[in-house]
Amino acid sequence: MTTSFSLPRRRFVQGLALGGTALGLGLTPTQLFARQGQTGAPELRGNQFQLNIGAADVNLTGRNRPATLVNGSLPAPTLRWREGETVTLRVTNHLPETTSIHWHGLLLPFQMDGVPGLSFDGIAPGETFTYQFPLRQSGTYWYHSHSGFQEQTGLYGGLIIDPAEPDPHTVDRDYAVVLSDWSDQDPKRIYATLKKLSHYYNFSERTLFDTLRDFREKGVVRTLKDRHMWNRMRMSETDLADVTGYTYSFLVNGHTPAANWQARFEPGERIKLRFINASAMTIFDLRIPGLDMTVVAMDGQPVKPVRFHECRLGVAETLDVIVEPKDHRAYTLFAQTIDRSGYARGTLTPDPSLSAEVPELDPVPLLGHREMGMGAMDHGAMGHDSGAMKTMDHSRMNHGGMDHGDMNHGDMSGGMDHGSMNHQGMSHGTQSGMDHSAMGHANHDTNAAVPFAVSADNPDLPARQSATEHADSEYGPGVDMRAMSPAPMLDDPGIGLRDRDWKVLTYADLEYAHGLPDSTRPEREIVLHLTGNMERYMWSFNGIPFADAEPLELYHNERVRLTLVNDTMMHHPIHLHGLWSDLELGDGRLLRKHTLLVKPGEKLSYLVRADALGRWAYHCHLLYHMEAGMFREVRVVPPPQSRHQHQEGHS
Repeated sequence: MTTSFSLPRRRFVQGLALGGTALGLGLTPTQLFARQGQTGAPELRGNQFQLNIGAADVNLTGRNRPATLVNGSLPAPTLRWREGETVTLRVTNHLPETTSIHWHGLLLPFQMDGVPGLSFDGIAPGETFTYQFPLRQSGTYWYHSHSGFQEQTGLYGGLIIDPAEPDPHTVDRDYAVVLSDWSDQDPKRIYATLKKLSHYYNFSERTLFDTLRDFREKGVVRTLKDRHMWNRMRMSETDLADVTGYTYSFLVNGHTPAANWQARFEPGERIKLRFINASAMTIFDLRIPGLDMTVVAMDGQPVKPVRFHECRLGVAETLDVIVEPKDHRAYTLFAQTIDRSGYARGTLTPDPSLSAEVPELDPVPLLGHREMGMGAMDHGAMGHDSGAMKTMDHSRMNHGGMDHGDMNHGDMSGGMDHGSMNHQGMSHGTQSGMDHSAMGHANHDTNAAVPFAVSADNPDLPARQSATEHADSEYGPGVDMRAMSPAPMLDDPGIGLRDRDWKVLTYADLEYAHGLPDSTRPEREIVLHLTGNMERYMWSFNGIPFADAEPLELYHNERVRLTLVNDTMMHHPIHLHGLWSDLELGDGRLLRKHTLLVKPGEKLSYLVRADALGRWAYHCHLLYHMEAGMFREVRVVPPPQSRHQHQEGHS
């Protein structure tokens, strides 16, 4: 079956209007409109496709602004494939700059992965690149540009692979729900602003009235100690997102809340909603007031069904749920941002004339000691004096930068800016953070690419490194905080969701549906700390930005445990290209994923089977964090001959 690109008649869609000549094809705005289906973007089925990437103006907020589109659509067309087939996609670049498409979460040859500088050179202006690969999986995924800030300006779309065998969860209707963030500002300007003033977009700062309320509720002494602590660290307890609703509009399938994307149903039907967080920087908390959901898949992989009412969806994660509305009424799909600065909204309805009430945004949650990596420490135990709080080294910061403009990873220069945190007036002359001087970090491998020790009872299995150990590189100018007591948090709903009266889905609730997908026994362990300088917007692994980091080497077919420790007060969705990440849930249970949302102060471990040779990207999926240095190359290489012989002897 072949699907070819066509330019049918214009169909106006509220919240999306193109203007000017675009795609370099001399097409009028009328011709540029792709047919809009119920997903808000055209759906293309088959195994052969022509995708045209070009620039055009869109009007989402009342202003015409430039966007990057695929076949004239924002979001890009939803692609629907079938497991077991081979797909061929001819991608033509009509932009004046290099472009690319990365097929997020797919298992494919690394040359088809779409990361300029690693898997190929990118698609130059005027050129066509042909992607071709077999489909070895099914489920809900997505695709996006891996070049510069094109993902932020519209180059993203849903991707559905139907299973070769009948789906055990039959439904009457099936909708892709693509969540995203849009700004009328040029993303280059957003990034430059974050580098200069990382708290610029935070409009939830504490006020005098908040302090007076705290005096009443907590007492004067406790309040003043709290204020002293935060002022000492030059941080704000309301900094949950780098870029907020101040500049962002939040979209459902390309529709603003006012445009109100709709999905139809008949009472009594089973409906699958495929949530895809295709945003550049926004973590969403999802719920449908009055309607419970049952999760059946996450990141494209089937899970044992769990009924819930709300969940947090990190950037790049996908979640398949089934809902069964019984009543003839409308329901609001409500996705508020983690910092409560805005929301995306759609409507599930039996009648286009019906709509449902939109919930009010929750109060802005406040960061606390758990997010500082202090585990369960309470205020009394901390004492709130400057000696107890000397945990943040601000004395040797620099302004390294990472040019991610055309994703030429060979030329990136590192830097990490914790832009989501409010750090105005931060003092750099003294330390104001956790003191790790006694933690024995002098001889650590700063790249954490090899095991630190070998287990006495099994020479092939390294002993687990303490998560509180820090490499020398973590005491450099790019790091201003190190977690004292990082803790497992898989069963923690997260900040802002802990006191709900309903069920909030967590990773701990989930499990791969078909038993263990692979061995739970690793041969090697790698520990990586997620690090950053919170004022200067510098981000890294182990304090080393991408430009200065050596690739992580994995041996072909080895089983590796990766332990992540989040030393920052930001959430980080970590994505490893080309390989599955089997999250260790405890009790021998695994959850297979492609992206892991790591909470502030959290440590978690997952297992990777290095079964795909090549050069793979490994990074935080917050676009501006990746740009600022939280990126590594992972190389899967043939094992040394001695190791190969050892493996053969134990096969």
